[in-house]
Amino acid sequence: MKSNCPGKPIFISVLILFASATQGADSQYSAPRGPDGVHPDLNGIWQALNEANYDLEVHMARKAMALREGPHGKVPAKKVLALGAVGAVPPGLGVVEGGKIPYKPEALAKKIENQENWLDRDPEIKCYLPGVPRATYMPYPFQVFQGQDSLFISYLYAGAVRDIFSKDPGPAPVDSWMGQSVASWDGDTLVLDVTGMNGDTWFDRSGNHHSDKLHVVERYTPMGPNHLHYQATITDPEVFTEAWKISMPLYRRMESNAQLLDFKCVAFVEELMYGAWRRKPLD
Repeated sequence: MKSNCPGKPIFISVLILFASATQGADSQYSAPRGPDGVHPDLNGIWQALNEANYDLEVHMARKAMALREGPHGKVPAKKVLALGAVGAVPPGLGVVEGGKIPYKPEALAKKIENQENWLDRDPEIKCYLPGVPRATYMPYPFQVFQGQDSLFISYLYAGAVRDIFSKDPGPAPVDSWMGQSVASWDGDTLVLDVTGMNGDTWFDRSGNHHSDKLHVVERYTPMGPNHLHYQATITDPEVFTEAWKISMPLYRRMESNAQLLDFKCVAFVEELMYGAWRRKPLD
């Protein structure tokens, strides 16, 4: 087809060459060394910019699917969906490598049920700790503190933290919301092996779930001075037919005064969770 703009094909070619050159530069990027002088410096405040917290899989824009328990049983869905655009799900290209999460049939049925009852069941709504990997791609920043032989990650949401082992201490003594993380390095890639998580967290607001047999291996690779490539391999033989992966870029927060502020959300959900037991319910 003949273009009406003589310079358009050249412009597109330049863009393609520029993108290829940028990707090539990223693959050759060597990050500054961290406090130990050997491994890359990952210190900083990072954040994902995508729709993964709404739904890990590719999805179109939609109303929030939510049936809510009222004082006399389930209230009509149309009343809940009156949240309008605030309660809508924006479209997303998905972050699951291969496109689909490989659920077992019974686990897929539970996912669909979770999605239909999102407003009552999503742990995020109740300010429970988000778990791994969800803490990474919620719409809040997190901060990496990397010392000479120590690693700590602090999340804005709910004050969640991960104090990461540099040597494997063995199986976690008890399951927890954020699990037990053990660090190692694969070249310039930080690898976190995460086990010991309870089965109560979700992967997103669409009801994607797991059991307490969840095992996550995260990989953080510097791709430029201000972004990381993040990949997580997810294994759970009780829920999925095989291991699967998610991947996405993480971006450095660049504000001169960038910092994590307090978002202790427990106080904001007390009425939601316990208001029905008031002696005199609020109007």
